[in-house]
Amino acid sequence: MMDMRYGASPGDIDGMKTDRLRAEFMVEGLFQPGQLRMTYTHLDRMIVGAAMPTDTPLEFGDGADVGTPHFFDAREGGTANLGGSGWVEVDGTRFALANRDCLYIGRGAKAVRLGSDDPRQPARLYLNSVPAGADHPTRAITRAESKPIEFGQRERGNFRQLRMYIHPQVAPSCLLLMGITDLPEGQVWNTQPPHLHERRMEAYCYFDLAPEDRVFHFMGRPDNTRHLVVQNGDVVLSPAWSIHMGAGTGRYGFVWGMTGENQAYEDVDPLPVSALR
Repeated sequence: MMDMRYGASPGDIDGMKTDRLRAEFMVEGLFQPGQLRMTYTHLDRMIVGAAMPTDTPLEFGDGADVGTPHFFDAREGGTANLGGSGWVEVDGTRFALANRDCLYIGRGAKAVRLGSDDPRQPARLYLNSVPAGADHPTRAITRAESKPIEFGQRERGNFRQLRMYIHPQVAPSCLLLMGITDLPEGQVWNTQPPHLHERRMEAYCYFDLAPEDRVFHFMGRPDNTRHLVVQNGDVVLSPAWSIHMGAGTGRYGFVWGMTGENQAYEDVDPLPVSALR
């Protein structure tokens, strides 16, 4: 059985202590050697998961947990490799994935296998899956094929490079958007200025943190914010009503995945930092 997250309304967070806030809006411990783990969230029915295949490939495809014969009968998905080189096999076709390569898996796939080229340096395959109402072909997107965009100001500590992978301008999908953001050495803040997108939820998977480092992820309504302390491999679930931004004590990156009413990346409501409380 998958782990489950039911979400909460903005008014609920007033009564949440740290443990409850983390239980509702974070997924911890996804990346485990030799295991495939998934969490189903009622935030737009996104599933987040991770696989770390070692000596034996990992497999999935049964749809019992999503109410269909096969997992991808009514879903699409994206997989980002955050570790050593590996591969994903979809219905017998194998796709090689180096570090920071992604794979889009189209609706209708039946059997998925995941493996590492070297079990001593396993692939770390992070998965997002969302409901889909259209068919798009399964395809790999290398880092070189992704679309880079730069944001922020170095002097303010928020310069970062965003790369679009699963996006209408790179690899079309039904409703899933997925990409990777990296912060250069010395940069601290992501997603500045903060914003809301009421028509889409988002999941952040933070990675490449040193064991001693953390990211302080801020969430909540603009006038009623909270924070989550995140370590390497943790996932934060961001409802459509919540801001999402973070500051790290050391170098880090994150995978962002979105779904909702549209794929318009610019469909956001920016907020000045001075408006936050």
